Amino acid sequence: MARYSAFLGRRVEVQYRAGDILLPASGIFVADSGRSIFLEQQFEQRGQHKHFRWEIPYQYPLRIEEKPDPGASVDGASVTANPKAKPESPVVPSKPGHEPLSGAAAASTGDAPGLLPLSHRPKTA
Repeated sequence: MARYSAFLGRRVEVQYRAGDILLPASGIFVADSGRSIFLEQQFEQRGQHKHFRWEIPYQYPLRIEEKPDPGASVDGASVTANPKAKPESPVVPSKPGHEPLSGAAAASTGDAPGLLPLSHRPKTA
């Protein structure tokens, strides 16, 4: 059964794991196959219309948030989707406490400074 079907057709931001790195993806939630979720983003680059599609397997998303459309009005009158909608099953918390993260992944979650110290430089003769 499709776990995230409540997000279909809505603009979302997904944070997902690729190895030791946490990556963001944002776009329109277009499909839920029961094994993966699919996001699409259309944009214009150098005067040409571009189309990008993500397939994110179920075991990789850490956080899914609904985002308002960029063309939506401030008072929410033109927003048709319910911004308080929740997925059918809970999403894994955004800060997994049991797995060690790489320096880049920890920096992206705010747990570590962005630059690593260079105190272990090799000594020259």
